Amino acid sequence: MARALVIVDFQNDFTPGGALAVPHGDEIAERINALAASGDYDLIVATRDWHPADHGSFAEQGGPWPVHCVAGTQGAQLHPALDQTRIDFTVDKGQAVDTDGYSGFESTDLEAILRERGITQVTVVGLATDYCVKNTALDALRAGFQVTVDSTAVRGVEVEEGDSERALAEVRAAGGVMA
Repeated sequence: MARALVIVDFQNDFTPGGALAVPHGDEIAERINALAASGDYDLIVATRDWHPADHGSFAEQGGPWPVHCVAGTQGAQLHPALDQTRIDFTVDKGQAVDTDGYSGFESTDLEAILRERGITQVTVVGLATDYCVKNTALDALRAGFQVTVDSTAVRGVEVEEGDSERALAEVRAAGGVMA
C-alpha cells in the first residue's frame, strides 16, 4: 500500500499575522515536519491557494473572505517553518476566478499525481480543518483513496464555534479515519 502525505494550504496568509489567519495555525509545523520526516510516506504533496487578484471568494468581488493567497505574493508562499525539502510536488488550486479551490483535487492534477505513483492511502494535514482540509479529504474519499486526517496537524477557522469538529465528523461519516 503506497501512502502519501497531503499538506493542505500551510501558507503565510493562513497563519497568525496573515490576511486570513487561522488561530494557532502555525503550531502545526512541528507535527507536519515530523510526519514528513517519518519515512512512512512514499510521496509528499503540498497544496496552495494560488488565487488571481480578482478571485471570486474575495469580499471585494462579493465573496466571503478577505484578499488572501494571491499568486506570487509572500502571503501565498508556504510557511517558512515547513521543511519544504521533503515536498515532492506542490499543487496550486483556486487559480480560476470562479473556483473556490477548497479541495486540493478541484481543477488540479493531484489525483493524477497520486494515481501515477500507485498511492492508495492519503494522510491529510494542514489548514483549515473546516474548509480546505475537509474538502480535500472528502474528495480523496470520493476518488477511492483511503483517508486519514491527523487531527493533531490541522487547525480550523471556526467561523462558528464547532465548525472544525463538525468537519471532522463529516469526514468520519464518509469513511475517513482520524489519527
